[in-house]
Amino acid sequence: MSKKRVLTGVTTTGIPHLGNYAGAIRPAIRATQAADTESFLFLADYHGIIKCHEPQMIHESTRAVAATWLACGLNPEHTTFYRQSDIPEILELNWILTCITAKGLMNRAHAYKAAVQANLDNGQDDQDHQIEMGLYSYPVLMTADILMFRANDVPVGRDQIQHVEMARDIAARFNHRFGRELFVLPEAKIDEGVELLVGLDGRKMSKSYGNTIPLFEDSKKLQKSVNKIVTNLKEPGEPKQPDESPLFEIYKAFATPEETAEFTRMLADGLAWGEAKKLLGAKLDAELAPKREIYRQLMDNPGRIEDILQAGAQKARAQARGLLDEVRDAVGIRSLKTA
Repeated sequence: MSKKRVLTGVTTTGIPHLGNYAGAIRPAIRATQAADTESFLFLADYHGIIKCHEPQMIHESTRAVAATWLACGLNPEHTTFYRQSDIPEILELNWILTCITAKGLMNRAHAYKAAVQANLDNGQDDQDHQIEMGLYSYPVLMTADILMFRANDVPVGRDQIQHVEMARDIAARFNHRFGRELFVLPEAKIDEGVELLVGLDGRKMSKSYGNTIPLFEDSKKLQKSVNKIVTNLKEPGEPKQPDESPLFEIYKAFATPEETAEFTRMLADGLAWGEAKKLLGAKLDAELAPKREIYRQLMDNPGRIEDILQAGAQKARAQARGLLDEVRDAVGIRSLKTA
């Protein structure tokens, strides 16, 4: 039985935090362990430069993101783990697909439409003011990422469903125009069970809200971050409900059902918020401490990360080259010695 191919990209524009771990990293790594799945995971650094124009951030984030995934249990022997920019075949495919993609399709992309609307709302005469081609055409690059490895499933958030649908449209258009079924039509997969971890203030944990808990700080700093979680003014001994502080939701994301039930009972019995935060800090540290040590070792040895990425790129390119040769032949780019 052939394995299902699952492809995931991670943009290299920041340092992963606890919400990224609970909502994306942990479930994705678990998914790579399924016997019927062939996983592809890549660092989307070309996507990163669309919005981030700080070269040092792109560079540092690439190292930190790779180290994070490896420290959290990604096995590069079981997953094709690579950096997007190490696969030139993706960029060549991107151009070929650009040449057959309808401009109207790109006009309907959510990110582009939002940027245009922002300009109109701000009274700009030019609706394309400061909109660059990276933003406009990145759905084609995302399509090349997906189609290059014949991915069946692409786990995405709801805001990315449209891009997978565009990848299907572009793949079908190519297959029809050139009369060859070269591309697999991918499916967007929404994991309804993915944790959308709340932050210190109860909103979704996000860098833009400034409410994140860093993933690999030492135990003391981790506890200091936990201590910043918003609570009410109820005194020790007063009964407390789970919905009275985001502390409970964070605890629940890292505890067993039995532990969560016990924590709920302790709150109802009047557990002090300070003690509750100590319990949460200990719970997080128990899960993260072993990973933290591996992360630090990797960050101190970037050459090891590079070797892993290059090995992954070698595996990825071996597959990409074959498909690209077929694509080039289909569009008429072939040796003059070919009959």
